[in-house]
Amino acid sequence: MTSNVSASAEGEAPVTDRPLVVAIDGPAASGKSSTAKWVAAELGISHVDSGSLYRAATAARLRRGGDPAQWTEREVLDAAADVTFVPVARSMSPRLLGEPVDEELRGAAVTAAVSLVAKMPGVRDWVNTCVREAADRLPVVVDGRDMGTAVFPQAQLKIFLIADPWERARRRLIQRLERRPTDDEIAAETEALVHRDAKDEAQTQRAPDAVLMDTTFLTQQEQVERIVALARSVTTGGR
Repeated sequence: MTSNVSASAEGEAPVTDRPLVVAIDGPAASGKSSTAKWVAAELGISHVDSGSLYRAATAARLRRGGDPAQWTEREVLDAAADVTFVPVARSMSPRLLGEPVDEELRGAAVTAAVSLVAKMPGVRDWVNTCVREAADRLPVVVDGRDMGTAVFPQAQLKIFLIADPWERARRRLIQRLERRPTDDEIAAETEALVHRDAKDEAQTQRAPDAVLMDTTFLTQQEQVERIVALARSVTTGGR
């Protein structure tokens, strides 16, 4: 896992020689991971959530203590040595010291620090290498940062999801709270998401050939159906 992003991208084989890659990008809380997982299930291929690796590296470093604002890239990479990425039921799941940590990865402490970790070039290289290795032999749906730009610039299908920040905040709170959020709760979450968007802007760029999909007024099923149709069109050559 020592090669950098540019070297790996330059060495990629032509699209026709590679398994299918559907790359889904977009800002935080745009539904990338849940949509990608559903799309993968519909297509009968594997789902790879790159964001889970950033969160796993963040969680590993949090376990060692200290102020996240003072973390160095080397410290985070050292902690990330505790992370493994294993196949689980048509998906790839991070483990910390061999144990599943899904709840920990979605916790407030990880969420607060993951943007700092994701800006570290060495950590991005580590995540991108893990993701490329997972997609090296099998068709996949991948989601996260830089998927259609730095990681898989020759992906056969690229999707960039967007939605109004208020709607993204509402959806995230429903998922987190398992109830209908109040307007005040949505307003506070919207403010947090807008702040997160500003921090993540450099790592959340749309590839020029990505299909832009505004999901503000779409159900998740409608999103999935549209992406699946596009993927099947790619694999059949548009027939």
